[in-house]
Amino acid sequence: MNLPKSPPRFFSSAALAALCLVPALFRLLTSGLTQPIGLLSDLAVGVLLYVIARCSPAWLRIPLVILWGLFQAMSIELFAALQRFPTWQDLHYLTDADFVGASVSGFKLSAPWVVGALLVLPMLVAVRPAPRARLGRGVLSGGVAALCLFLAQGVAGSRYDEQPVAARYNGLQWFTEDAVSAVLLYARGGSAEITLPEALQQSDLKGTALLGKKGRARNVLIVVLEGVSGFYYPELRRAMGVESDALTMDTLARNTAQGMLIPDFSVHSHQTIRGLYSILCGDYSKLSFDTPKAFELLQDTSRAAECLPAQLADHGWSTHYLQAAGLQFMAKDKVMETIGFQEVHGSEWFTEPNPFVFEWGPIDDVFFRGARKYISGLRKKNAPWMLTLLTVGTHQPYGVTDEEAQQYGSRRMASVAALDRAAGRFIKELRQDGVLRDTLVVITSDESHGSEVADWISSWGLGIVLVPEQKELPRIKTGGYGLVDVTVSVLDYMQLPVPPSLLGRSFFRDYERPRDMVSYTASKLRWLTEDNTRYECTVSGSCRQGKATSILGDPPAEFERVTSGQGAKILAVARALDNKLLNHSGPRVLRFARGEVLKLPEKMANEWYENLVGAQYLDFPAGSTVHVSVRVKAVKAPARGITLNLLVKEWNHDSQAFPFDNFPVLRTGEEGRVEFSFYNPKQRQSVSFFLVGEGKGGLVKLEDFTVTIDQGKT
Repeated sequence: MNLPKSPPRFFSSAALAALCLVPALFRLLTSGLTQPIGLLSDLAVGVLLYVIARCSPAWLRIPLVILWGLFQAMSIELFAALQRFPTWQDLHYLTDADFVGASVSGFKLSAPWVVGALLVLPMLVAVRPAPRARLGRGVLSGGVAALCLFLAQGVAGSRYDEQPVAARYNGLQWFTEDAVSAVLLYARGGSAEITLPEALQQSDLKGTALLGKKGRARNVLIVVLEGVSGFYYPELRRAMGVESDALTMDTLARNTAQGMLIPDFSVHSHQTIRGLYSILCGDYSKLSFDTPKAFELLQDTSRAAECLPAQLADHGWSTHYLQAAGLQFMAKDKVMETIGFQEVHGSEWFTEPNPFVFEWGPIDDVFFRGARKYISGLRKKNAPWMLTLLTVGTHQPYGVTDEEAQQYGSRRMASVAALDRAAGRFIKELRQDGVLRDTLVVITSDESHGSEVADWISSWGLGIVLVPEQKELPRIKTGGYGLVDVTVSVLDYMQLPVPPSLLGRSFFRDYERPRDMVSYTASKLRWLTEDNTRYECTVSGSCRQGKATSILGDPPAEFERVTSGQGAKILAVARALDNKLLNHSGPRVLRFARGEVLKLPEKMANEWYENLVGAQYLDFPAGSTVHVSVRVKAVKAPARGITLNLLVKEWNHDSQAFPFDNFPVLRTGEEGRVEFSFYNPKQRQSVSFFLVGEGKGGLVKLEDFTVTIDQGKT
């Protein structure tokens, strides 16, 4: 009997070489030779990996190539979703198995064949691995070639640093450079001292009012479309001078034909919780991935009371928040209650099932049908109301069928088309129901998932305003605005007092002077000053400047490098804005529980979905002591009791750096407590607490979940 021969060892070497070249080949296939600097980066990183892997023993080589394949695959998918590369600060997305599993559920990837190659080739490398290479001429030649490629990329990249990051870097090289730059920034003490410009310290209501009196609308509806930018709205696209044959949201455009459009409208960062904070609290979200300001409001209740829902509630409005996804992740349930929403609902509110499985919650069609019913219920109470809606269908892996994805060429474009139909029909139905006769409607987005047309589109949001006095407003509202302006605009329309800590200008006023505007998207910090100087910087301090009338649009023709000192000043503006809620003495106290009763699954299957608390992605300063206190009561337990586990993660890897005794098995009426402290000799970032449990028919009352951060205590 002749047994099949095992594959020759050169097969493993060939698979390794192919794996190292996949990013370069993918760039060539998608962009041709239009991104030569990025191609140099792909080749440099690939050659370096090949040399290191060949010189490594098999036990090290195999995990090395697996990590390479996973990182490159996730980098490709993140770029497809948000037109940016990963940074060290958002490893929680790239390394979290549950999140990635949901995002790529059903293998619904933007580039399945490329991702498949990156996942399969490491397995082939592991088949009868080639022997470890000796440090000979071939290895030295490979090392020299990698060094030369890196030098060429560095010289060309610094000379043409106005190009998008993705056009100049492989994802892994950018990730490494960003991490090193961030470490150096913290080593320097963060940034230079700076006094913020006036426009970044207070609101501006000095413009000329477009409406001569208080608005006629008594209700407020804010519709937040996940990830959608002005790029998809045909009239906004034309107003910003963007030429593209990409899909347009024509149904939404037809049903907002009488609305006021704001073409020059910015989002300030990536991530939904940050966008919602800007919209509802009149402030810039953090221009980094440090602990979101929304979490800091859990301690700063006086500032939270100045957010839009709290202000309207104080003046007689009933305030409501309804989103398609679940509420626990990123503590949206706690945050929304803290800033003044009296009713907060997520996916659990909806009873109509999706026509197909979508992991994040109700698809947009189902969501807007539910939202219409919700508004109908509010109108029956005959009292003023405020409602904020957040969709989820345009979040990866996108709420569309495979047939729709094939029809539109990609899942993302198909999801935008589906959102267009659902949102457009929703506005049409609100008009038929008479809602628009007495309601101020703002249609916007939490962030922008960008476009391959240009990296600045990652900072371009959606700005549409509908009011009963539509004829008194212009069709196109000139001037630069952003998410930061929504709260001030609503208060101005209602002629309510504006709290002193709020930032922003009003959509309902004309301004003669330019204003400051800031954003951090696609790995670039952008700042437009009131003297129309536009800066674009990376965390390394590399900046360019030029005259421009907007933070959006293509960079100025004359876009010159600035000195390192000026670059440090720009970064200092961002750090000062990031830390504005931390200017108080005493410990930071973050409370993630309010005595809510939660239902447990019979068998815990997914930490991401079944996490009972939203204490994720916290940062702890160097020299701080952190105290964690958790108290849970079993309201109803099966005969076997309830099993609870508190998991601590750093960058979503399970961490053993914080030893503590976990919960005992709890039976009905019993209370369990976990309490521990730890000291941080150096800064920690992206620390998450996951509380998960199981027990058939189990109910638990989350009596306490408090994280106290005491700076400087030893």
